[in-house]
Amino acid sequence: MDIGKLQRKEITEEMREAYLDYAMSVIVARALPNVRDGLKPVHRRILYAMHDMGLRHDAKYVKSARIVGNTLAYYHPHGDLAVYDALVRLAQPFSLRYPLIQGQGNFGSVDGDSPAAQRYTEARLTAIAEEMLADIEKDTVDFQQNYDATRQEPKVLPSRFPNLLLNGSVGIAVGMATNIPPHNLREVVGATRHLLHRPSATAQDLMEFIKGPDFPTGGIIYNAKAILETYATGRGAILCRGKTEVAERKKGGFDIVITEIPYEVNKSGLVSKIAELVEEKKIIGIRDIRDESDREGLRVVIELKSDAQPERVLNQIYKLTDLEKTFHINLLALVDGLQPQTLSLPAILVEYIKHRKVVIARRTKFDLEKTKERIHILEGLAKALAHIDGVIKTIRGSENRDAAKKNLIKKFELSERQAEAILAMRLESLARLEREKIIEELKEKKKLAKELAAILKDPKKVIAVIDKELDDVEKRFGDARRTKVEAAPLGAMSDEELIIEEEVIVTLSQGNYIKRVNPDSFRLQRRGGRGVIGFEAKADEDALRLVTFANTHDTLLLFSNFGRVFRIKTYEVPEGSRISRGKPIQSFMNVFSGEEIVAIVNFRENKAAVPHKYLLMATQRGIMKKTPLMEFKNIRRAGMRALLLKKGDMLRWASLSFGEDEVLLVSSMGQAIRFKENQIRSMGRASAGITAMRLKGSDTVVGMGVISRRAKAEGDKEQKALVVTKNGFGKLTSIKDYRLQNRGGTGIKTAKVQEKSGPIIAAIIVRNEEELIAASEKGQAIRVPLASLPTQGRATQGVRVMKLDAADSIIAATVV
Repeated sequence: MDIGKLQRKEITEEMREAYLDYAMSVIVARALPNVRDGLKPVHRRILYAMHDMGLRHDAKYVKSARIVGNTLAYYHPHGDLAVYDALVRLAQPFSLRYPLIQGQGNFGSVDGDSPAAQRYTEARLTAIAEEMLADIEKDTVDFQQNYDATRQEPKVLPSRFPNLLLNGSVGIAVGMATNIPPHNLREVVGATRHLLHRPSATAQDLMEFIKGPDFPTGGIIYNAKAILETYATGRGAILCRGKTEVAERKKGGFDIVITEIPYEVNKSGLVSKIAELVEEKKIIGIRDIRDESDREGLRVVIELKSDAQPERVLNQIYKLTDLEKTFHINLLALVDGLQPQTLSLPAILVEYIKHRKVVIARRTKFDLEKTKERIHILEGLAKALAHIDGVIKTIRGSENRDAAKKNLIKKFELSERQAEAILAMRLESLARLEREKIIEELKEKKKLAKELAAILKDPKKVIAVIDKELDDVEKRFGDARRTKVEAAPLGAMSDEELIIEEEVIVTLSQGNYIKRVNPDSFRLQRRGGRGVIGFEAKADEDALRLVTFANTHDTLLLFSNFGRVFRIKTYEVPEGSRISRGKPIQSFMNVFSGEEIVAIVNFRENKAAVPHKYLLMATQRGIMKKTPLMEFKNIRRAGMRALLLKKGDMLRWASLSFGEDEVLLVSSMGQAIRFKENQIRSMGRASAGITAMRLKGSDTVVGMGVISRRAKAEGDKEQKALVVTKNGFGKLTSIKDYRLQNRGGTGIKTAKVQEKSGPIIAAIIVRNEEELIAASEKGQAIRVPLASLPTQGRATQGVRVMKLDAADSIIAATVV
């Protein structure tokens, strides 16, 4: 209901309409580029204001503040900072592939430095920017009134080249965004000329010319298939990397030299990020970082430590910094000045060609009209020169200029404009050579008019004109591609692929400190020696708990006494020296308070050999469980349940099996039982096990070994049982000495346990291993040949493996 000028309206409807108006204003007037000239309104207004000011590429530089002032005063009534920021970007050679403004002064840097204030910098158009504005005075594009209706401004620029692709564009509108990368001029012009003559060309056809984006900062892009999909659909992502090389130093060692970085990556920010990662020890092997960039180009030198692997360090830098970056592409632009559309590569060039056809047609029509006007004047002058005596007589006989004009029109059948031209003719035109010039110009103009008319009548001639102008632009401004295109990242390897395969020893302390060390750290000794320091205890109570032999490419499954399991790669375990403490295991997995890692199982995934099928687990009370190994494939940092435990019981051992093996369980008091694995049925993770060995009194299971039937079938070395006691004694016993029994029994004697030897602390099935490494509670470790241990019967004590201090004892053992 109307009340004067007021109108009743639902607030929801009013808000919807107001928001849509705002959204369209942002989309059309601010955020998105026009597909025809690749410019947003602010950029177009800056360039046109500079054109108005006569700031050609060879003109004198003018203060940026003056350009900003003119742009604000006449065309773009917004904040001066926004206009200056847009002007600066148009001048930055690291932002635009082909800058449209020449800047003099500080216009910022690839390090993210801010430009100087507009009162200090100067600017003018570049030569290629003039091609954007060429023929704008020939009615080639539509104009509109400026904000205060005092001037006219172009809706779009004529643009003799596809600027949207050459310089790209970035913009965030309401509910949509555009991100168009820059491209190489030669390639884009080649594709455009191809499409001119073959309108049905596909994105794949055009990729014969355009290999991919061409960033001003260079770098390397990958995957032609992903680029093709992006060009075909208008959306996609392209992997970009900086350009690097590994250089060997004169005095030995290597440097990683970065000479190009991905587009829109801040160089100083990249250097700072690498330094931060080195400080946090997330990247290991870097000694120093130097930024040696100068006017000649970008150069960042990363000096590596002598023992660092360049490929591994470089891979970590790619993984953790913007030296490798995914550029997300969205080819969104305004079509017909109003409609935002996501366009394919051919669609963008089709719209540009349509624009140029209109521009050429309007320019040709304008030139034809001007040519006809000139022909008309020249025809009048020629007629006057042919009857010069009569013309002079007529003029002399007239009372004034108006009368002379009327008399000329009447007597010689001239138009008013021709008469005006004759009256304005200078006496020098009466000279013979001048008369010939007029006649010659008339012939040329008639010939030109004929050519222009032919262009308007024949669409093929319009295409030929566009083709010729594109060729001219390419010859004048074309340059070599800066961004290299490769089929696949040559360095796109996983950390594991970059890790040298080597045997290591993984140790875990009572305080849950873990590390890996080279086995050579423990020199080979005779049995019975004191060993060497193998671990620097954090405190008196923090002694070694586990020692495991593994390969750096192995996967480690770590089992806790609570029946949980964690997963980690061997190379992820921090490397340490023989006497270093290592790092808290809580840094790698969520271990509960009071929870201890009691068993480590190592295996190789994707190994060529026949893989293990099952995981066998045993508790200290003689309960066993068998679970398919595949159920432990996806383990999160928080770990997962591996076994349900009865009250008072704890998980102690775990081992791999093929499903057809035999099991040997050994107790601390010297009992052992051997039975077939198939007597234990396979169960899921969330279940308890079954009784495998019955124990007497306070006896507990201290070792579990898997006897491989596969090894026996393959004729491998004889398998033996190695037992090691608390007080440093050990021996080997042939598996043949242990008869097969049914699970659930108390077993038979495996060793003579006395006060001198102490209880058994480890039992291992050995086959091809050659050496034993034993570690004591106080951190001593010894490495001895297995051949130095005698093969004895079951009811024997064994021989001394390691000489211990009075208060020390063997805590862990492994074989190499």
